Amino acid sequence: MKLFLKGSRCVSEKCGVERRPFPPGEGGRRRRKESEYRLQLREKQKVKRTYGVLEKQFRNYYGLAVKQQGITGENLLRVLESRLDNVVYRSGFAASRQEARQIVRHGSIAVNGRRVNIASYRLKSGDEVNLSANPKDRVRVERAIGASVMASPPDWLAVDTKKVTTKVRELPTRPQIDLPVQEQLIVELYSK
Repeated sequence: MKLFLKGSRCVSEKCGVERRPFPPGEGGRRRRKESEYRLQLREKQKVKRTYGVLEKQFRNYYGLAVKQQGITGENLLRVLESRLDNVVYRSGFAASRQEARQIVRHGSIAVNGRRVNIASYRLKSGDEVNLSANPKDRVRVERAIGASVMASPPDWLAVDTKKVTTKVRELPTRPQIDLPVQEQLIVELYSK
C-alpha cells in the first residue's frame, strides 16, 4: 500500500509500490494465508512507518491512548497527529514527514514563540506554530508550499502560508484524520 513516505516521488511513476507491487525476495509473489495476527501487525507497522515512530515510542503512545477517555484507537491516532513534525507536514511546510522532522530538529520551528527542536513535541489546542527568521529555512519551506502534495490542510489547523504560521484550532477527530488504517486491529494486537 502506498503510504506517501517519500513526498512527491510517491505521486510519480517512480514509486516502488507501482513498479513492484509484491514483497521483495523469492517468496514475495506467492500468496500467503492472511492470519489475524498478520493483519493486526500489518496495521501497526503501517501506522508506525507513516508517522516515523519506533516501537518503544509507539508503545508509549498506546499507553497514553489507553489512559485517555474515549475510544483507544481514535485516541492513539489523535496523539500521533498532534506531534509537532506531523503538524508541520500537515500544514504543507514540508514535502514529507521526514523533511518536517528535519526542519524541526534543526531548530527552525517555534511553538507559541519559543523555539522547539523536538519532533515528538505534542501540541495542544490553541498552540501556534511558526517558522524562524532564518532565510535558509524560509526558502526550503516556501519551496515545499509551492510543490505541496497535499491539496489543502486539514480543517483542524488554521494555516497562513503568507506568514508561514499554523494554529491548532482543536485536536482532530477520527473523521478528520485521512489515514487508511483500521485502528481497532492495533488495539486488539496490544490487548493480547
